[in-house]
This record gives sequence, structure tokens and C-alpha cells, in this order.
Amino acid sequence: MSDATRTGNLRPAHAPADHPMVKPAKVGVLLANLGTPDQTDYWSMRRYLNEFLSDQRVIDYPKWKWQPLLQLIILTKRPFTSGANYKLIWNKEKDESPLMTITRDQTKAVAEGLKARYGDQVMVDFCMRYGNPSTKSKVREMVAAGCDKIVFFPLYPQYAGATTATANDQFFRALMEEKWQPASRTVPDYFEHPAYIDALAQSVERAYAALPKRPDVLVASYHGMPKRYLMEGDPYFCKCHKTTRLLRERLGWAKEDIDTSFQSVFGTEEWLRPYTVEHVAELAKQGKKNIAVIAPAFSADCIETLEEIQGEIQEAFVHAGGESFTYIPCLNDDEAHIKALLAVIDENLQGWVA
Repeated sequence: MSDATRTGNLRPAHAPADHPMVKPAKVGVLLANLGTPDQTDYWSMRRYLNEFLSDQRVIDYPKWKWQPLLQLIILTKRPFTSGANYKLIWNKEKDESPLMTITRDQTKAVAEGLKARYGDQVMVDFCMRYGNPSTKSKVREMVAAGCDKIVFFPLYPQYAGATTATANDQFFRALMEEKWQPASRTVPDYFEHPAYIDALAQSVERAYAALPKRPDVLVASYHGMPKRYLMEGDPYFCKCHKTTRLLRERLGWAKEDIDTSFQSVFGTEEWLRPYTVEHVAELAKQGKKNIAVIAPAFSADCIETLEEIQGEIQEAFVHAGGESFTYIPCLNDDEAHIKALLAVIDENLQGWVA
């Protein structure tokens, strides 16, 4: 057996003898999530937060104004508090954040589903916008493995400039460094895909069926953003409200059974309202003592759901007189969620695989 046969490399037909070997062509499917620190110590947290908070899709203040504040003040203190919060949720068995564990599990399930459909035609992997594994490293691996086409899939159901767009930006920057640049497709947001809405609804139905008493209201809590971004044309706010409406319609509920709110406020300017932490307290004061919370903007449980929702937000509700608080986990690697992701990927692979 020749070295070329063992490695799977081939010399193009009619090429001269000294032509470099090439890999058989494949299609890559690269899933992308937000990111995670490598560890919870100060320097790991600082590196991660610096990359995240230096992204002008996330914080769009002029660099001359923002960077001194970030480097001299925020990054001297916040790594300690963020690291302490990550320690509360850290997957100690695998020594990684839950987001890393869940994204890996999602990728494995998606890879198995695509292999059953397309065999070895498709290569599946994941990357993070911030931290590791980097988008650049995974694009490089896919190109080296013979992927001449890549479907890039940001795992954000609702488009936002600070999530979907910046993930795509990083993907495009990685492509710029490839001598043989693969053809590429970026997957658009999928918040109104019937399979995604159905997966959300199933998670709510399962959670409600397990409770001794039906919650007074379901709060759909989405990650927030400055209101200014909406006024400048970002469609995220509208897509979040439509997600809630589609979920309500699929469940067959009345309007008063489900609310929309926004969490994770940062800085001093006004963000999208109502703020979840204030909204749940107001619900308790109105006599709605039994609520459930779901986070439809997150494809995987992370610091914002495992620590913020089940920490600060739950505490605000209880402090205001609330009695029963139920958090409904993200879809994670739930079977219905994987089916929804596979449906979206299949649509974006059309014409590229047989």
C-alpha cells in the first residue's frame, strides 16, 4: 500500500509527478458558539474577557475611549468576580465550562446524524468566537482535511450583530488566511424554524408536566443589548418577540401566560426592556408567586443561565415575595433540538451533498 493510499491523499489526474498530494474533497459543517475561558483563574478570565469585551460588535464605543477603561479598570477587577461565578458552575469532572461540555455533545450528536445521512462526505466540528477552540484553528483543520466547502453555523437562534454577525466576521477573517479558500455558506438565524419552535415547546411541556402546580406565567428571558442597537437597525429585539409569539401559538396559550424580558445588562446606557431581574420581582409583587423561566436565545446552558438566571434573577423574585421559581433548561443536546439543528443544516447543504 502506498503512502498516498494510507493517508487518503491523491495526486490530481494528469498532474506531473512532483505535484503535491491533495485530500479527497469533503464538505465541512462548523458549529460556532460564543466561547468560554479555559480556566477560572485571574489570567485565564482576563484573556477571555479582554477578547470578548474588545470586540466592537459587542462594545461599539471608540477604541480611544473604551480601551483605557477596559484595560485599566474593568480588567483589573472583573476577572475575579467572573472567575468566582464560573467556579460555581464549572464542570469539575471534565475541568471545563458547561458550555464547552454541551457544545461538544451537540457536535457529536450532529456528526452522528449527518454521518447516517451522508456517510463520510461531511466533516463536523465546533469552534468558539472567543477563546478555544478558535474559529481560525478549526477552519485550518477543515481545509487541511480536504474541505473545499464549509457551512458555518452560528448557534444563535435570533440574529444579533453582537452574536451572529461577529461569529461570521471571525469566520471570514479565518478564510482570508487560506491559500485555497473553500466555498462557504453562513447559516442564517433559525428562530422561526418550525422544528426549533417545536423543540422549545416540547421542553416547556415536559417541565410543566413534572410540576405539582402550573406556573402563573412563563418568562422568556433573552440576552439583552443596548436599546441604541435596536434604533440603529439591529433586528434582535423583534426576533425575540416573534420567538415568544410563535412559542405561545405552538403551545396554544393565552397572551398572559408568557412574557418577554431581557437579562445581562452591562454599563450605564439603557438596554432593551423590561429587564428580567426587575420584571420577575414585579411579577411577585403583582401576586404571581409561581413562575417559570426559559432562555430561548441560548442554544446551550452557560454562565447566563446557570448562574445569572438561577442566581441573581431567582433571588430577586424570592426577595420580592415569590414562592416557586422553575428554570427550564436550554435545549442543549436534547433529541428534538438535535433534529432541529440537523433540519437547518440539511437545508444549507442542498446542492453540496447527494
